Amino acid sequence: QVQLVESGGGLVQTGGSLRLSCVASGIIFRINEMGWYRRAPGKQRELVARIFSSGSTTYADSVRGRFAVSRDSATNTVYLQMDKLKPDDTDVYYCRIQTLFTDNWGQGTQVTVSS
Repeated sequence: QVQLVESGGGLVQTGGSLRLSCVASGIIFRINEMGWYRRAPGKQRELVARIFSSGSTTYADSVRGRFAVSRDSATNTVYLQMDKLKPDDTDVYYCRIQTLFTDNWGQGTQVTVSS
């Protein structure tokens, strides 16, 4: 079983920055993809950014150029550096790590951007 622990959310002003972290522990075999999703109340969960085992990345159009996803394979950690934050970025952010056999989600961390 894989456990994910997220950290780094909080309250920030427009234009500010936050860095989210997600550490995976447990029985982990071959991580294929690590990423971040978000979902505001009443909305569907959407992809923010992800990084594949190859190192390639994809981003939502709304965050490209402002957010950066990265990983530390040695510690099974995925990061999301969020710069130039906007009020529209306010949401609950979820970490997702897909291994060869499992699809794992974190508990979510709140990001609030004040105007």
